Amino acid sequence: MSKNMTLDFVALLRAWSITDPALIRMARLLLIDGLAVALAGSDQPGPRLAAALARQQGGKESATVIGQGFSTSLSQAAQINGLSMHVLDYEPMWNPPNHALSTMLPGLLALAEQREALGEGPQGARLLHSLLKGVEAQGRLRLSSGQIEPRELSLHPPGVVGPLACALACGDFLALSKAQQVAAVGIAASRAGGVLANVGSMTKALHCADACRSGLEAALLAQSGFTADADALAGPRGYGYAYFGDRFDSSHLLAPLLVPRVLTPGPAWKLFPSQYATHFVITAALDCRAEIADPASIRRVEILTPLMPYIDRPTPTSGLDGKFSLQYCVVAALLDARLNLDSFSDARRFAEDATRLLSVTQLTQTAEISGRLDAMHVEVCVTLADGTVVRHQCAAPLGSWSRPISEKVVEDKAHDLIDRRITPTLAHTFWAELDAPPQTLRISTLMACLTADQSLG
Repeated sequence: MSKNMTLDFVALLRAWSITDPALIRMARLLLIDGLAVALAGSDQPGPRLAAALARQQGGKESATVIGQGFSTSLSQAAQINGLSMHVLDYEPMWNPPNHALSTMLPGLLALAEQREALGEGPQGARLLHSLLKGVEAQGRLRLSSGQIEPRELSLHPPGVVGPLACALACGDFLALSKAQQVAAVGIAASRAGGVLANVGSMTKALHCADACRSGLEAALLAQSGFTADADALAGPRGYGYAYFGDRFDSSHLLAPLLVPRVLTPGPAWKLFPSQYATHFVITAALDCRAEIADPASIRRVEILTPLMPYIDRPTPTSGLDGKFSLQYCVVAALLDARLNLDSFSDARRFAEDATRLLSVTQLTQTAEISGRLDAMHVEVCVTLADGTVVRHQCAAPLGSWSRPISEKVVEDKAHDLIDRRITPTLAHTFWAELDAPPQTLRISTLMACLTADQSLG
């Protein structure tokens, strides 16, 4: 049994020497996807409001705010970019369910920009290594929670595990001492949270944004000498018991690091901008739509899923809320034979055909189907005006762990999101920089290309 759980957890990750080229390739792909979805999300109302507040408050111009045309303090940039990276619900999913990118990457981007501005050379390799350690930390923290199925969740996972993992990742980037990293984790442990009631609102993405900011600040505070309990993860008053009670299992934190979680199980890449479990019903609905000539002929839609009450939203209040509605995602897929960013506009949500089809859509949820993302399945059944019944199941959407996609598909997604938002010249610079070896990759060059939306439409 560990005498100091926090110290041993930190020591395990500190000792990890990352040499496998496959790990670096995966980290690079995560960087690309994260930057792409952040730029795409930067024009959403939530990030715009947060950026406006940052402008009002002011801050040392140390790090770029993606898509907003200004720079600000490290903490503010990390928070706003985290908001942009998550607001579309388009970043990768992990197993157990979590958002490990928006909760860490923006903090590392801010630190890398600052270091490069201080003349310390390209920071790409350092960022990728620290990102990998943070992903590992988040996966272990999620496993230790004992809350694997969605119905078991008490809080939104990225808000609970994100601050600690971001503190570890940023602490690694800053080359903190072991004692400082332990302090950073302890500080972050008191800055965790995220109420599930806010799923479907702007505040849901703020869970990830605040996790990133809190983790970054925890590392910076620890670097300055700020202290925390020497073992904040353990004991009856520690993080584990406070958040997860008797379910908490520290063995997952301290297990030998054999196959990194960034590779196994690795990320599930999102090809639709919505809550991940909806991808199952979207896939089944699109398979149904391929057999339906005219969606106006649909008279009834029946959906069967595991127990997932937080995405049972028969009448979503907005396009954003529709991202977390099993019913709306099915309706949008059936009507348009596709699902993209425009599917979740308020105009599409409240269009007459969507309103009509929602009114004849019935969702049934059952505990007899596992809610684990790697074991669940769903069914969509569509009845047409002539009595024809079209039925399809989905046990794994494309991009998931059992239906992997190529690196090219992930990069094509990123190209689509980025190339439409910046000029061809900037896009060329951006992609050329990403082709550089990690040791010469300049994060400041990437961020300069994404400073503002410079498209002509």
